[in-house]
Amino acid sequence: MSHQHILVIDDDPQVRRMLRRCLEGEGYKVTEAGNGDQVESVLGETDLVTLDLNLGREDGLEVARRIRHVSDVPIIMITGKGDMIDRIVGLEIGADDYIAKPFHLREVLARIRSVLRRSGPGKSSVPEQAASATIRFDGFELDLSRRTLNGPGGEEISLTTGEFDLLVVFAGHPHSVLDRDRIMDLLKGHDWAPNDRSIDNQVARLRKLIETDTRQPRLIKTIRGAGYSFTPVRLER
Repeated sequence: MSHQHILVIDDDPQVRRMLRRCLEGEGYKVTEAGNGDQVESVLGETDLVTLDLNLGREDGLEVARRIRHVSDVPIIMITGKGDMIDRIVGLEIGADDYIAKPFHLREVLARIRSVLRRSGPGKSSVPEQAASATIRFDGFELDLSRRTLNGPGGEEISLTTGEFDLLVVFAGHPHSVLDRDRIMDLLKGHDWAPNDRSIDNQVARLRKLIETDTRQPRLIKTIRGAGYSFTPVRLER
């Protein structure tokens, strides 16, 4: 039986009660919260957070930002919102997965187990031995310790957390074809729905920052029906 602690944040008491009963039946310790108040006070003993984006008068995305400001605890967003923008923003903030209501409890359990398993020690997408390395490719310098990217002219290119992590994955697997599932597995192990296009949007934004011509990308190529391939002419670690 698991003794891991899950914090359930949802303004619907019926949803909280349902999740509590399900999770406690699987051996998890569960704390309920109807909003983001006092959440920070229990994060130190929490192994995972489920967070509803729609908390009535409170914005769940803002709660996620506050959590990420003080903790790297895994977050699974559970919401009835279907807006892709909210989904993308939530994942960029640092959520580890996203489940839309209505949901099946078996799916929630599977997602929780997967995120807990993959967010454990040694599951970082950046190898520990490379944490202080600089990866150079075609005039760019990607500093893994400072989490910065400099362009061929020495200028610093501003990247979101999601864009940086995606570029690290590509740079770590040059000239390999990576499909969405493989990319997600390398990016902290998110479980994404088959129709989720967020990774494609992330690639499109990254191309705008590092490609000379986004209509004919040279560094991040689309392999039709297979995924993406990072194809620098020169790459040094």
